[in-house]
Amino acid sequence: MPDTTSLVRLKDLWDERHAGALGTSDLSLLRYRSTLLGADLRITNFGGGNTSSKFDLPDPISGKPVRVLAVKGSGGDLGSISEAGFAQLDLDRLEQLKAIYRGEAHEDEMVRYYPLLAFGENRVAASIDTPLHAFLPFPHVDHLHPDWAIAIAASANGRRKLDEFNRQHNRRIVWVPWQRPGFELALMIEHAVRDNPGAEGLVLGSHGLFTWGATHRECYLNSVRTIDQMGEFLARHESRQPHRFGGTAHAPLENRQERAARILPALRGVLSSNRRVIGHYTDSEEALRFAGSRWSKDLSRLGTSCPDHFLRTRICPLFIDWNPASGDLDALKEAIRHDTAAYRTAYRAYYESHATPDSPQLRDTNPSVVIIPGLGLFGFGRSKKEARITTEFFINAINVMAGATALEDGAPRERAQEFEEFHNYVALPRSEAFRIEYWALEEAKLQRMPAEAEFSRKVVLIVGGGSGIGREVALLLARKGAHIVVADADANGAARVAAEAGALASAENAIAVEADLGSAASVADAATQAILAFGGVDGVVNTAAIYPVAGADGRLADSQWSKTFLVNVTGNYLLAQQTEWIFRDQQLPASIVLTGSANAVVAKKGSEAYDVSKTAVNHLIRELAIGLAPYVRVNGIAPATVVAGSTMFPRDRVMQSLQKYGITFSEGDSTEELRGKLADFYAKRTLTGRPILPQDCANAIAWLLGDESAKTTGHIIPVDGGLPEAFLR
Repeated sequence: MPDTTSLVRLKDLWDERHAGALGTSDLSLLRYRSTLLGADLRITNFGGGNTSSKFDLPDPISGKPVRVLAVKGSGGDLGSISEAGFAQLDLDRLEQLKAIYRGEAHEDEMVRYYPLLAFGENRVAASIDTPLHAFLPFPHVDHLHPDWAIAIAASANGRRKLDEFNRQHNRRIVWVPWQRPGFELALMIEHAVRDNPGAEGLVLGSHGLFTWGATHRECYLNSVRTIDQMGEFLARHESRQPHRFGGTAHAPLENRQERAARILPALRGVLSSNRRVIGHYTDSEEALRFAGSRWSKDLSRLGTSCPDHFLRTRICPLFIDWNPASGDLDALKEAIRHDTAAYRTAYRAYYESHATPDSPQLRDTNPSVVIIPGLGLFGFGRSKKEARITTEFFINAINVMAGATALEDGAPRERAQEFEEFHNYVALPRSEAFRIEYWALEEAKLQRMPAEAEFSRKVVLIVGGGSGIGREVALLLARKGAHIVVADADANGAARVAAEAGALASAENAIAVEADLGSAASVADAATQAILAFGGVDGVVNTAAIYPVAGADGRLADSQWSKTFLVNVTGNYLLAQQTEWIFRDQQLPASIVLTGSANAVVAKKGSEAYDVSKTAVNHLIRELAIGLAPYVRVNGIAPATVVAGSTMFPRDRVMQSLQKYGITFSEGDSTEELRGKLADFYAKRTLTGRPILPQDCANAIAWLLGDESAKTTGHIIPVDGGLPEAFLR
């Protein structure tokens, strides 16, 4: 049994009591082992790596024992996998595939057999790595992507450094040269183990680590012990290196988050030339040190080495050649536009030089990772989660580069010439990178992904989102895939709604911010938080307003009149003013939807401040539509009185209104019952006779935000149930 008492960097998370409670179920223990390994990003990345076990199960027809391989299914994540996430295949029949294998040029055709070898009713899609586990003669196998192991695997002197590691730690880890994952590699590692009796693991050149054991516990301990020792091995080399990545060329900016927020919309807009992307920004220590180093530009040009990293981070990141000491953000935005155009040209040339008639079509030519000295690292994807994970993958790649360059020893390189090297770090040759990125099997996986929701890839700032109509807008858009910023003067209410919205989609898709519509600084801060969270803003909704209540004398105080116009009119103007620069920098179609009222065109006594303020909003919508064209459409809705869930209808006001209209009620009625009676009264004044609900308004707002209303701007849509007094004049 491997010893873990000397673990330095990792922890032995195995709980014997928990494992014992799982009994003898190999599948349950496999899941347990997998989640422990997947809990630490230093051990393997999100969605990366594979674990497997071999055990006997009764044939569902004959009842005779069948040797089964259970291996993580395609696209699964070790950290969150369930028992249902493992593919189960007949191991003996997998072995029979060797007899029909026609060689490396035909290895992709083997994948079509995997579904035919499924055991029983299991239909989980088998990973391309399935035969790598099947052909190893061990009951339990882990294939992981720890930074420390990949640093050795991505070194020009990797084989020699692995020999040094084995001597120092009395280990028997075998080197296997680079080979694309698949059937051929499975045979290579099978032969490597056969030719090296007593081997304890394998390092795959430019790829990752294989370890194994006779039991689940032994396999787990072998994995964490090997990874921990490799971490110590790298640490000893790094301690001899005076400056990581050649030392610092550009120090981090003190106000980098503020600067990042000012350039993110322009960056996001440029990278959305094919499809909108959501952004993620990190100024972590690793990101800043790499971005500001002397070697970052050259290392960035090489790109990542491990296929798992590469599929997330693309061929290489975009490095923006900018001197942060200048502080010139206009120059930085110009550099972003220039360098992105050059990146696209280079990417297209890369595709055209390696594509064959059978290759999948050219995909997005934009980078998914951007490095800016002084600011840090920016990742992009179709969702916040994907953008964050992409960024994390490049942080892993940075750690790999740090380790590989620390292993530099000046000795002659071992890798073939097509592996380009910089200070001992080697990346995948472009030809091999293309074979993975545009692999027919990878394309098939992409095609199996579900269609994206209507508002996916879009960011919507909802002011007044803590209750009423705003809450319903947030929940509706969350169901439609949007990234939501719930802003409200009530910070607790905003947080509750953001949590509700996150539960409908992903917790990472919704944030809450406190916002005061009467303050330009507060509105600007809400917009900045939206940018730092998601990279930009695609839509702005305002449902917040105040309805002043007159005093006992029936008159409003001057301050009430002023505040009504400050919030209801000036607040909308400030929203447009503080987000205009975002839309201008993004240069992507965007939409603003403001909330007017039927009161704006229905004159009556007692609500002059509210009614006139809403009339001003109507014309502000038209003015903004002209001023913000062509990128931004500005529209509004004009609801009749919406009582349900509205903060403008507290219990006292509802009771006053019921008394005013002679509607009977009881002091014991709940607030919602009282609101229902008032809503029914208002409904009787409409042609449809139905109360106006927050959901009705939310549906209209969502339509105005979406692409189906792309030709509509400068208009106000009534949501009043058919109120003749409010018919357009």
